[in-house]
Amino acid sequence: MSRRALSLTRIARHNWLAVAGLALVGGFVVCALFAPWLAPQDPAHIDLPARLQSPSWPHWCGTDELGRDILSRLIYGARISMLVGGSVVAVSLLLGMVVGSFAGYSGGRVDRVVNIIVMNAFLSFPGILIAIAFVAFRGPGIGNLIAALVLGGWVGYARLVRGQVLATREKEFVEAARGMGASGWRVVLRHITPNIIQPVIVQAAIGMAGAILAEATMSFLGLGVPPPTASWGSMLNDGRSHLLDAPHLVLFPAVAVMLAVLSFNFIGDALRDALDPRARMEVGL
Repeated sequence: MSRRALSLTRIARHNWLAVAGLALVGGFVVCALFAPWLAPQDPAHIDLPARLQSPSWPHWCGTDELGRDILSRLIYGARISMLVGGSVVAVSLLLGMVVGSFAGYSGGRVDRVVNIIVMNAFLSFPGILIAIAFVAFRGPGIGNLIAALVLGGWVGYARLVRGQVLATREKEFVEAARGMGASGWRVVLRHITPNIIQPVIVQAAIGMAGAILAEATMSFLGLGVPPPTASWGSMLNDGRSHLLDAPHLVLFPAVAVMLAVLSFNFIGDALRDALDPRARMEVGL
C-alpha cells in the first residue's frame, strides 16, 4: 500500500466525519444518476386531492401544495444540485487555474493588472449579486445559472493559484527547468502545477458546498431552473407559505441542502488533513 493510500486509510479511521461525508456524497451522486429508477413517482405529477399530506407510507416525505411526492422531488433535486455544483466548480477551477497561473508566473505589470484590477473588480461585488444580475438579464435556465455562478466563483481559485505560483516559481527545480530551455507554459504545467495542486483540490471540495448552497439560493429566489423541474431551493420557496400548517414542505429540502453542504465540507477538511504534512503531524498520522 502506498504512503498516500496509507495516510488516507488512517485519516478515514480517525475522522468518522470524513467517512460520513463520503457516504452522503455517494448517496447524492447515486440519486442524481439513477433518479428515474429510484424515485417512487413522477416528480411533476399533480394530484390535488392528495395535497399537503403529512409523511405516510405511500408518501414517505409527504406531498406539496399540488400533491406532488416530495421524496421524488428530493431525489430529482439532487440531480440539479450535483450537476450545477460540479459544473460550476469544474469551470471555475479551470478558469482560475489558467488566469492565476498566467498572472503568477508572468509577474510584474501583468500580475499587477490581473490581480489589482481584474480580480479586485470581481471581488468588490458579492458573488451572489453578480449571479442575480446575470440571471435577471439573461433569464432563468440551468446554463445561465451555471454561467452566473462561474462569474463570481473563478476569482477565489485564481487568487489561490496565483499565490501558490508566486511562491513556487523561484524554487530550484523551476529554475533548472527554465535553464534547460523549457517554455513558460511547459514549466507551469509540468513542474509548478503538480506542486500546487493540493490546496486547490481542498478548495474545490469546499467550493462544491458553496456552489450547491448558491444554486439553492438562486432557485429559492426564482432565478434557478424553471418549473416544473424539481430543485431543493424552489421546493423551499414553494413551502414557505405553508411553514405552519405543513412544515414538512420546508423541513425535508432544508435537510437535503444542509447534508449536501456539510458532506463536502467534511471531505474538504479530510483532504486538507491528508494532503498537508503539518496537519497530519497535529493529528498523529
